[in-house]
Amino acid sequence: METVSGVSNWKLVFRREEGGAVILRAGTPDIRAALPDRLFDLPVTALGDRALAPERQGDPLPAGAETVLITCVPPEEDAAWDNRRLRELTLPEGLEALGDYALLNCSSLKTLRMSDGVSRWGGGVLMNCRGLDTLHLTRGGPDQGEALAWFAGELSRELDVTLLDPAGETARLLFPEYTELYEENCPAHHFDYFISGAGYPYHHCFRQKRLSLKEYDALWREFLGMEHDEAAALRLAWYRLRYPAELGETAAAGYRTYLKEHAGEALRLLLEEGDGEGLPLLLELAEPDQDALSAACALARERGDTAALAALLEERHRRFPAGLEKSFTL
Repeated sequence: METVSGVSNWKLVFRREEGGAVILRAGTPDIRAALPDRLFDLPVTALGDRALAPERQGDPLPAGAETVLITCVPPEEDAAWDNRRLRELTLPEGLEALGDYALLNCSSLKTLRMSDGVSRWGGGVLMNCRGLDTLHLTRGGPDQGEALAWFAGELSRELDVTLLDPAGETARLLFPEYTELYEENCPAHHFDYFISGAGYPYHHCFRQKRLSLKEYDALWREFLGMEHDEAAALRLAWYRLRYPAELGETAAAGYRTYLKEHAGEALRLLLEEGDGEGLPLLLELAEPDQDALSAACALARERGDTAALAALLEERHRRFPAGLEKSFTL
């Protein structure tokens, strides 16, 4: 097995094909790993069937396949190269196709980073990837690809999605959770289909597999009128204001109103996510009262976030300069 250096540790089985390389098996002991964009000067264009499935890593070598060991920081001696610890995966930039069950049973996977250029999706690609809820999609050109529509249709859970545009504009979107349920109707000899959760319209606000941010924002009022998760609503509003790609003023006003009504919770969210760069914007938009600022100061002090604490104390002093009243008894 040939050994080469890379940014992650991988044992790969691949096949050279016209126009690129297909990864047939890929195993890593790492928690965070990136598959290579190229193998021996060939772009990686596809993942084969069950390529990352943990139980397939010891299978016999397919006909015509080659192997390569990619090394980075040496893993622990007893580490298993079977993807069971893999929490964050970056797919090759030029990937065009994923085979059937390509990520089968990657049960620890939470975050996926990839280009929005995949045009062929196999069946059951994400089967048993129950923890996957965070996506970073990079558009490979001026036009939006179909990856986001595919993920939103496949996964009914809450999705935290970051879209990176070639021009540098970033959008961060939350797709709230919904559930689908089939119940057997014995007297009628059929199954009844039920949908619950305010997230269903968000997962299906695509036209010809393209997302319209205008339609996404238009769902906000309806979302608030349904039974919904308030934490999800807060994150949705903040992400749209934090990264206002194609955000109209009417939609922005609705998000700002919600943020002001939940200023204390918004400050806690920001501190927990460690988004120090967004703190000045949040203070400007939410206009938290003195109690909310004091609670945020206490949390920042508890977390040891000195930069955020300084900004919060300065904001409290600026808006409420009187300070604490003192009294003396003689």
